[in-house]
Amino acid sequence: MFLLTPVLVAVVCILLVWIFKNADGGTKRRKEEPGARAEPRPWVDEDLKDSTDVHQADKDGGEWQEPEEEVEHIPFSQTRYPEKEMVKRSQEFYELLNKRRSVRFISNEPVPMDVINNVIKAAGTAPSGAHTEPWTFVAVKDPDVKHKIREIVEEEEKINYLKRMGPRWVTDLKKLRTNWIKEYLDTAPVLILVFKQVHGFAANGKKKIHYYNEISISIACGILLAALQNAGLVTVPTTPLNCGPPLRVLLGRPANEKLLMLLPVGYPSKEATVPDLTRKRLDQIMVTV
Repeated sequence: MFLLTPVLVAVVCILLVWIFKNADGGTKRRKEEPGARAEPRPWVDEDLKDSTDVHQADKDGGEWQEPEEEVEHIPFSQTRYPEKEMVKRSQEFYELLNKRRSVRFISNEPVPMDVINNVIKAAGTAPSGAHTEPWTFVAVKDPDVKHKIREIVEEEEKINYLKRMGPRWVTDLKKLRTNWIKEYLDTAPVLILVFKQVHGFAANGKKKIHYYNEISISIACGILLAALQNAGLVTVPTTPLNCGPPLRVLLGRPANEKLLMLLPVGYPSKEATVPDLTRKRLDQIMVTV
């Protein structure tokens, strides 16, 4: 049997340490090289995760705003309709929203900005945790900016379809005929990018907690979709994965805002088509106890 001498053992150990150290250093150098290819990011978008932390102020100490004083309460009044009128109005509203479809073929015909202003104001009526209103709506009309948005989205979406999303997700989308080409980002007269504010700032510059910001802005997006449908406009709700940071930089938004949704808005093109889909029946989505 061959026995290692103490000197040989020491040499072998030193050699192994040198190999591992240099291998790790080589990996770091390759990552730091300007031309090095970045490792694929996971398809789960950090911007789309709910980052609400109601205990953050306790963790970070005095940099957070103290609770505000009690606000004045005023009498509330609401129009009450006869029962038949209620049924009629609710049925008409359902029929209006039941016609809403996600449309990917959007005309470049301009839309009145007064309409865009009104539907965003409607979205801003959504309830929010402790009335923090944690949302920013960026309306983009400039053709050059829209094209830059398209370039960012298509670059990331191609990677999403080919690598991040996985075969099951891509297969489920085939019936809808979607891919990473987003022509509507150029043709739609207005793009509305919806940012959630993970926290706000008080007048004194201290951070302000935005409770349940993810849920609050999701409700606002639902109202926005209903308002667009009511105005006779179409859109397709998109959540372009891993596009939040570059779009935030492009649009000059602060770090406390995370991209939640991108909506191309306009009239449907004359050649517009949609998948022939059906919605679940009431007894499939409602349980009465």
